[in-house]
Amino acid sequence: MKALVYEGVKELKVQSIPDPEILQDTDAIVKVSLSSVCGSDLHLLNGYVPTMKSGDVLGHEFIGEVVETGKKIKKIKKGDRVVVASVIGCGHCHYCRHDEWSLCDNTNPNAWIPEKLYGDTTAGIFGYSHAFGGFAGSHAEYIRVPFADFGAFPIPEGVSNDKAVFASDALPTGYMAADFCDIKKGDIVAVWGCGGVGQMAINSAYHLGAERVIAIDRIPDRLHLAQTKAKAEVLNFEDTDILEAIKEMTGGRGPDCCIDAVGMEAYNNGADYYYDKLKQTLRLQTDRPTALRQTIQSCRKGGVVSVVGVYAGLIDKFPMGALMNKALTIRAGQMHAQRYIPHLLDLLQQEKLDSSYLLTHKWDLQRGAEGYKMFNDKKDNCMRVVFEP
Repeated sequence: MKALVYEGVKELKVQSIPDPEILQDTDAIVKVSLSSVCGSDLHLLNGYVPTMKSGDVLGHEFIGEVVETGKKIKKIKKGDRVVVASVIGCGHCHYCRHDEWSLCDNTNPNAWIPEKLYGDTTAGIFGYSHAFGGFAGSHAEYIRVPFADFGAFPIPEGVSNDKAVFASDALPTGYMAADFCDIKKGDIVAVWGCGGVGQMAINSAYHLGAERVIAIDRIPDRLHLAQTKAKAEVLNFEDTDILEAIKEMTGGRGPDCCIDAVGMEAYNNGADYYYDKLKQTLRLQTDRPTALRQTIQSCRKGGVVSVVGVYAGLIDKFPMGALMNKALTIRAGQMHAQRYIPHLLDLLQQEKLDSSYLLTHKWDLQRGAEGYKMFNDKKDNCMRVVFEP
């Protein structure tokens, strides 16, 4: 089969690789229908996650058709159209049973790597480096889905492929970001980053009861979508002092909740960005926490900071004093996809949420390298490129 594989930093190539096979009775094989790029994939492409190897298949946000199942699979069957959670959960460990699927004890065969980095293991993730299991990703014609009874969900009638594909990752990540905020009716929420996850966080915040949502970015087309599709008030940090503007927009108090949907490659035009960029380039820190600092500085006293943008390791100049003295609550994590996907599929079917506008480019997988370059460079009003293998 053909697949889009990692060759090195900013180097991708479509190659022929062996078809996947059933390895465990709890596996399924899915023929991929649509597979989307994701902002967190760019951290791999740009060389900030060191456990990538040449030949690794990228991609973790996808839907497809079940073509084969292991003997113990009971909840899905051959021919089902399914959306697959990007995070792999066993369904039986303490964390899966408590709906904390990205913390699964049993799905990362390379558990020693996150144990060294973070003090404990994390779940496996499709196509997301060997630190997260080394699983082949979804930018391919077929994919093996481990523990498929707990990760593959039949797509309801009336939910199009263009909507369903983002229920794999972008929509549940954005929804979890808003859910972490414990939003109460009338709350003001601020979202840093208007990519796919940020857009879904804005929509989800309104769905969960926010009165106002303020969105921060620098890309004009993303700000336009945040304003017209997601109904957010928008700020462009390239021509606005964000901290002052947010304070003024909230009567001097600050938002009740602040969401970081940016992560480790945050951009800014201030001195702190160039400080972070230099330290990251020299490998003196792994991440650029510009957006994270601003969420903490902007949030009202006693508010909540929700972090779903991906961070890999260590950061400098963390405003711990502001976090502590303002009595902030910070919640963070890789998304617990299996907790949210069934509910989100219902909301998509009822047309209470819409994710389809994230799909701006639908291309053949042969154009995978070109698609990632355009996505990385933020050209041609690209929100998400979705490949049809």
